[in-house]
Amino acid sequence: MPVVPMPEILEPAFKNRYGVGAFNIVNDLTMEAVLAAAEEARSPVIVQVSVKTVKTMGARLIRLMFEEMAEKVSIPATLHLDHCPDVKVIEECLEAGWNSVLFDGSGLSYEDNLDQTRAVVALAKKCGAAVEGELEAVRGVEDGIGSVNEGMIIPLDEAVSFIRETGIGSFAPAIGTAHGLYKGEPKINFDRVAEIVAREPVPIVLHGGTGLSDEVFRRLIVLGAVKVNISTQLKITFADALREYLNEHPTEYNPLKLLAAARERVKVMAIGFLRVFGSEGKA
Repeated sequence: MPVVPMPEILEPAFKNRYGVGAFNIVNDLTMEAVLAAAEEARSPVIVQVSVKTVKTMGARLIRLMFEEMAEKVSIPATLHLDHCPDVKVIEECLEAGWNSVLFDGSGLSYEDNLDQTRAVVALAKKCGAAVEGELEAVRGVEDGIGSVNEGMIIPLDEAVSFIRETGIGSFAPAIGTAHGLYKGEPKINFDRVAEIVAREPVPIVLHGGTGLSDEVFRRLIVLGAVKVNISTQLKITFADALREYLNEHPTEYNPLKLLAAARERVKVMAIGFLRVFGSEGKA
């Protein structure tokens, strides 16, 4: 199926209140596994990439790989750049034909974030792409970007004004989730999601999905957090699959068998999340 714009995935999800998995792939194998999972689950999917991975592989190569792989499946898929505070990297991805970007201006003042996000939205529109916005830093460092502390919560009126004035297509608020693995039970601010959506009906993005319970996922999705990011669990699954295969087959030297085992584990992991999020059968 041809690659689709981000709104074609998020708008139906938001209207009908099911979640769409945004999986942070790390290479061609994990990208293909995520797309295969979505195909098997008949689910829309977001292939998400970190700045670190972009700098390692290149924006154009990732886009070409994505196009080739997405054409082989029959479900809607879109390509998104995760947390990016660097406008030059955003420009590189947009020029290469990516579908969506997250401009992470959470380290800036409110006014500077507002101005720069507006500029990114204007640039993205020229390229036919969507923009996710972020005001408050989500706790945890992911691929070298982020902070060990959650950002100061912005007053509701300012958050709503930010969404309206920038024209972003989705919004990532700080609601008590965190990147990486949770050390204890996270205290999720469900009310903040409900309050933002009540004032400005825009798809909310849930960062820090790894480690949340099925009940928390479903409750947040019903409130409007329909883009659900999964990064840490994909990395754990991929690394554990490689490690376990080598431990179980110490004299096996066929890389294709090793990679096939890892690919299958990542696919099964992704299908599990798509079912929990309620997007199975929605494509």
